[in-house]
Formats: sequence, C-alpha cells, structure tokens
Amino acid sequence: MNASQAAAAREKQSVAISSVAAAVVLTGTKLGIGLWTNSLGILSEAAHSGLDLVAAAVTCWAVHASAKPADDTHTYGHGKIENISALFETLLLVVTCAWILWESVERLFFVDKEVAVNVWSFAVIFLSIGIDWSRSRALKRVADKYDSQALEADALHFSTDIWSSCVVLLGLFGVLIAHRTGASWLVKADAVAALGVALIVLKVCWALGKKSVDDLLDTAPAGMQEKVLAAARVPGVLEVRKARVRKAGAEVFADVTLAVPQGTLFEAAHATADRAEAAVRAVLPNADVVVHVEPDGVVPGELTAAARILAARRGLGAHAVRVYEEEGKRSVELHLEVAEDLSVSEAHAEADAFEEDLRSSFPALENVVTHLEPAGEAAATKKAETVGEARVQDELLEFCKRQHVPANLHDLKVRLSGGELSVSMHCALDAATGIRDAHDFTEQLEKHLRERVSGLGRVLIHVEPKH
Repeated sequence: MNASQAAAAREKQSVAISSVAAAVVLTGTKLGIGLWTNSLGILSEAAHSGLDLVAAAVTCWAVHASAKPADDTHTYGHGKIENISALFETLLLVVTCAWILWESVERLFFVDKEVAVNVWSFAVIFLSIGIDWSRSRALKRVADKYDSQALEADALHFSTDIWSSCVVLLGLFGVLIAHRTGASWLVKADAVAALGVALIVLKVCWALGKKSVDDLLDTAPAGMQEKVLAAARVPGVLEVRKARVRKAGAEVFADVTLAVPQGTLFEAAHATADRAEAAVRAVLPNADVVVHVEPDGVVPGELTAAARILAARRGLGAHAVRVYEEEGKRSVELHLEVAEDLSVSEAHAEADAFEEDLRSSFPALENVVTHLEPAGEAAATKKAETVGEARVQDELLEFCKRQHVPANLHDLKVRLSGGELSVSMHCALDAATGIRDAHDFTEQLEKHLRERVSGLGRVLIHVEPKH
C-alpha cells in the first residue's frame, strides 16, 4: 500500500468511526425518550438508529478490511467487502421496515396506545436531525472522494434519516394538536408518521440493494464501457474487439482486447497497448487496466504480404517479392521503393530498418536482400538450387573495369530456379551518391549481365554505402 492509499484508508476509517459514535448517541437517546413517551414514531426511529449502529460498525470493519492489498487468495484485492457491507446494511434496513410496518398497522387498526408528547420528544428529534445532517455530509464527502460504496450507503442512510425524522416530527405535532384540540383523528398521526418512515427507508433499500447486487455481479456501470471502447481506439489500433469493466468497492478493473496489423513488431504492439492503457486511465482514473493485443490482417506465414505491409508502414513500396527455399531455409529478395531525393546512405538506413522489421516478424529468415529504387518505378515462393558463380563473377569484374564509379560488389548469389538463373548481390557505393545515380549504375550493371550471361532471369542488386 502506497502513501496515498494509506492516507485514504485512514480518512475513510476516521469518518466511519465517527459515524459509529454518532449512532451510539442517537440510538440510546431515541430509545430512552421513545420508551418514556410511548411514541411509536420515536421508537421506530430508535430501531432504525439501532440497526444504523450495527450497519455503521459493519461499515467501519468493511472499510478497514477492503483496504487490504491483493494477496494469493484475493488476486483482485478485497474491494468487494464494501459491496457486501452495503448489501448487509440494506437487509438490516428491510428488517427494520418490516417491524415498523407491522407495529404501525397494529396501532392504526387494532390497538390503541397513548403517546405522551413533551419537550424531550421534540428535542431528541431535533438532535437527530442535527447529527444526521452533520455526519451524512462528512460521509458523502469522503465517499465521493474515494468512491467508497460502503460510506456512500451510510451517507445515504443518514441523509434519508433527516427526512424520516421530519416525518416523525410532523406526527408528534399531530398528536400534540390532538391533545390540545380534541381532534381524535390526529391521535393516529404518530403511527402514520412511522408508516411514512418505513416507506422512505424501503425506497432507499431498493436503490442501495440494487447497486450492491449489480457490483457483486460485475455489472458494468452505466456508460463506463462505452467510454473505455472510445478511449482505447488510439493510433495503431485496427479494432477494439472487447472491453470489460467491473467494480470491486472503490476499485475499477478494465480488460481490453485490441487488434493491430499482422506483422506489427513486438515493441510497436507494446507501445500501442501502452497508449491505449493511458487513454483508458484518462477516463477511469486509478483503474486497474489490462490490455491484450491480437494480430489482424495477413495470416501468419504469408511472408510476401507481410513484406508489403511492413514496407508500407515505413512509407516505402515493396514489389517483385520473391521467397526462396533452400535446404529447409528461407530467404527473401525484393525491390524496395524509397524517396527519390534520398542519398545512398539515407536510403540504405531506410532499407535496414525495413529489413529489421521483417526479420523480427519472421525470425527464421536466413537472408533478406533488397534492391533499392526510386519510388514510382517499376511473388511467389520457388524451389531453388545454388549454381556456380564463376561466369557471373567474371562479367562483374569486366563491368567494373569499364566504369569509373568506385563500387564494391560482394555477397554474390547465383541460383537456378524454374529453369533460369537468378542473381543477387550487394553493391557498396560512396555514401554521398544520389539514389537516382545509384539506380542508374545498377541498371547498367544489370543490362551488362543480361547481354553477357545467357539464361539470366531475375537480377537483384542491394545498394549500400561504403564504410
């Protein structure tokens, strides 16, 4: 438990203890005056306050117990103890109402009991109203501050007690007027007032009981799920597939499932999840948020489609993608379109980043060769076998002798695939060379090879800066 949580627990516990103390005073005072005056209205209020005392004590315990951190047997914490406490208070109040209703009907229709009205009768009710007003405000303030359902239940009880006390006060005035004027029908005003108290409390019981049961059944609070769905749609998310929200006492838990493009790197997917989590926390402060990310788009294993998607994500174009399978290993060669105004060094950096993306998505790749070309210029998996490279090497040496551009040709691979020769190589040029000039150079090299090497099919030249 951190410092802020400890401070919150202390404040909640303090206000709950003060509520217990107030309930003790009110219950004792009302019971004494009610027995003295034989007022059912005051006795019903005493019974109400007595159960409030039990409820306040339970609330005090619940606030303390719910503050305990999660453990091995309660991995989501102990927050639902507050919900159980609120439900218990509701059941106690229902029992109170049943007794008050029974006694009210009996006094109204079957038994005559004289009610003595004196200054103490009124004094205890005014005292009750003052204490209930004070503690309901204190409880409501702390309940709103920490979203405590147990304290909210107490606050609602005591604010309702103010109105029920006013009803009892009217009943006492009715009995007093009946004694002074002889209006016999007003003698029953005390029992009618008690009946009014019971109806008021039953209405409160319904609201509190429904809210407690809803939270215990993990009913999503109204509008909260929609807020989470809207907040989780951050950049990089294709779809919010699921959003579940539940409350346990003051704590809120949100589980979100997001779909991201297939082939998204782990780091990128994690960053997207972090953004979604932060967005959800913005609408549900202090919530416990868990974000699960699922791939979407191309099917895992579709290397050709994945290469195009990964290139597009970096603002590049990939075409002529070819996948080779050699002795159980896979390699890929492709043409990568980059911005026309880039230098070889800049374009190669773009290619390196793309190749890293591809290798991260397909760790089993043996080799990746990209042919760089300006954007705007102009796939399949094939069985291949490596063939002799001597003939091609001779022609490359011959071409380099004729050119005045210092180039370092290396990593030459010559394969026989589908009855034709496929050639790939790396070409290191000066880092300041423009990508247009580099492309022209590789086109001349490719043309030279096609003129001198028969049966030549695909030629792929990877341009990189000299180190």
